[in-house]
Amino acid sequence: MKQNSDGAMPLLGHFNELRKRLFKSALAIALASFVGWFSYDGIINRLAAPICDLKSATDSGSSSCGVLYINGVLGPIDLRFKISIIIGALLAAPIWLYQIWAFISPGLHKKERRNSILFVIFAVPFFAIGVFAGYKVLPIAVDVLLSFTPNSLSNLVKFDDYLGFVTQLIFVFGIAFELPVFLVSLNLAGILSGRGILKPWRYAIFAITLFSAIFTPTGDPITMFFLALPLCLLYLAAGGISLAIDRRRRKNKDDYGK
Repeated sequence: MKQNSDGAMPLLGHFNELRKRLFKSALAIALASFVGWFSYDGIINRLAAPICDLKSATDSGSSSCGVLYINGVLGPIDLRFKISIIIGALLAAPIWLYQIWAFISPGLHKKERRNSILFVIFAVPFFAIGVFAGYKVLPIAVDVLLSFTPNSLSNLVKFDDYLGFVTQLIFVFGIAFELPVFLVSLNLAGILSGRGILKPWRYAIFAITLFSAIFTPTGDPITMFFLALPLCLLYLAAGGISLAIDRRRRKNKDDYGK
């Protein structure tokens, strides 16, 4: 995108750049969604596992799986489309994570292009670790929430609602685990110093706790703890790495000045 003489991009240019990034991300997700479409049965079995062993129920000839149900004539096809898009978003994470960074990074010169490659290299595994952590927390969260059902009542769970719950949980964990990658990348780009990251640590921990309370779909303290604790540790680790990068940067500058 063409920039002004002072290096700034006009507002319309930012919108056009955002549109291109969103289009590339959406295209990548759409193509990756075919994997979810053809892997639908296996994915449904895994997602349903915290509530009901769907495979065992099917193998035994049961027509239902405990409290899980799908509603309406269009319910099955809608569910398949939703599953496909979710899997597409997970598989296309390297593409759309790079597009996010490429949009917010200041002017992709040679050094920033190198940092963008490093960002993708580290962002993808951190996102995957976060998604895996969210999936592991899922059975605990389900048990906690269903335990509040009175013994005198039955709790029928619509699979669409359950899928929304699962999606929010795993994506919140996946995106949240990108925190250290973004902080270190911004440090490498010269936007944030290590001291600038760690100085407001009290506010940062409060913000992490607040984020965990608001965006975890359960709201229970156990799930919040499983998200907030690793985020606090990752935040501190990112600050420590950034401090080390700043020291090396100053040392190189001093050596260059001699």
